[in-house]
Amino acid sequence: MTDLIKQENSPKANKVVIAVAALVASGGAFLGVSQLKAGTFLQTASVSVVQQLPIPHASVNIADIVEKVSPAVVSILVTQKVQPGQIQRGGHPFGEFFERFFDEETMRQFRQQLPQGGENGRPQGPRAQGIGSGFIIEKDGFIVTNNHVIDGANKIQVKLHDGRNVEAKLIGADAKTDLALLKIEVEEELSTVKFGDSANMRVGEWVLAMGNPFGIGKTATTGIVSARHRNIGAGPFDDFIQIDAPINKGNSGGPAFNLKGEVIGVNTAIFSPSGGSVGIGFAIPSNMAKNIIDDLKTDGTVKRGWLGVQIQQVTPELADSLDLGKARGVLVSKVVEDSPADEADLKRGDVILNVDGTEIQKLSDLPRVIASIDAGDTARLSVWRDGKRNSLKVKIGSTPDEAKVARASADGDRVQGMQLSELDDQARRSLGLSADLDGVVVFRVTSGSPAAEIGLRRGDVIVSAGNKEIENPEDLRDVIENAEEGGKRAVLLLVVRSNQGRFVALPIRKA
Repeated sequence: MTDLIKQENSPKANKVVIAVAALVASGGAFLGVSQLKAGTFLQTASVSVVQQLPIPHASVNIADIVEKVSPAVVSILVTQKVQPGQIQRGGHPFGEFFERFFDEETMRQFRQQLPQGGENGRPQGPRAQGIGSGFIIEKDGFIVTNNHVIDGANKIQVKLHDGRNVEAKLIGADAKTDLALLKIEVEEELSTVKFGDSANMRVGEWVLAMGNPFGIGKTATTGIVSARHRNIGAGPFDDFIQIDAPINKGNSGGPAFNLKGEVIGVNTAIFSPSGGSVGIGFAIPSNMAKNIIDDLKTDGTVKRGWLGVQIQQVTPELADSLDLGKARGVLVSKVVEDSPADEADLKRGDVILNVDGTEIQKLSDLPRVIASIDAGDTARLSVWRDGKRNSLKVKIGSTPDEAKVARASADGDRVQGMQLSELDDQARRSLGLSADLDGVVVFRVTSGSPAAEIGLRRGDVIVSAGNKEIENPEDLRDVIENAEEGGKRAVLLLVVRSNQGRFVALPIRKA
């Protein structure tokens, strides 16, 4: 499957990347059907590898923990249809090597020469396969994994400890925390693991990571907690545990255990200059994960508290100008009209210092704290205004339903790998956009598509294309068709994200 590797410059230039251990459908490369048949995958995935490092605690035996938790750790195989002409990145063992030196047309011809597999040897439509990991939390078949492992999948299968492949149903997913809940139906009760308390994990404590790296099969690695409360820019609620237990592509969605065999994190991301493990991995804390998973199990969605403000970090210079003493809290740069913040009389220029006694030290603290409060509950905010501290009560609202915000049409307004919808007032409020902004909002981006390759993502707003204003998906489609007829290879888009505009060149790829 495709790795999401963030590079600000050209693919050949900036080598330091964040590989969000394959932020689309798993931590491994998408594997073309022609390169990997189902039987081959089963044989490969049956390999079992355990890496055991020395531990200074004589009373703890890592092998005992592995034996105890291993039956509840599963591999996940997803299948996704590929648009005609779409390059399947990573589908060949040397694909990445070749793609550094050959253009798209040469790579397409190379792939066409590979054998095509299908039922009874017949060719079939283009598909992509991806691998990931997960773990069983309830005996009747509820399984936790990453959202990016199953995002966009047409079919999800879970490989159990005994080698069986069982089709799974998606119960719910949350892109903002990159978590998903699956359900499988089997006759017998399944082995399970339980969540531990991630708040008790200290830097230096030992952890055991398990998963299916590169699809080779169930693998265990050990290491320590390297840091806590890491923000890597993956989402608005980043609060990762950093671990040095080796995790690689394919480990996404797998568990990180403490020495009691409790899940204290969900392995999600790696920081790597090469795409492989260099000992810097990130796991979603169990205390966050279990609350999200409970919501997904109950409603299939996550309902978060909503305040309705835009904020920015308080710098030492701003703190000085506000007579705040030292840089702390977050500065309110905008209050959304008719939001809970507006009704509570929160104003632009206020500095939010704490919420219900929880100190707000950095930008990511406020969204995380507010999101953890149930809609309808009243929170007390400590606010710095006009040189003195004030106390405000605010009735927390519910985050607007993103599905309604985007209002994707039934036929799916899809353009170059994007599902689009018109930008209405509800979407503007939900995304914190200016009331006078026009364009189309990106509801979904298909992995490996032209839009995904240039970094477009859900919530982006396309304002113009080819210097023409865009009001609906059809406008964008017309601009692309005209550019294609004129022999152009890309269309210049003006994209707004978080009220900041930037130009990007969208490659034109024939359907």
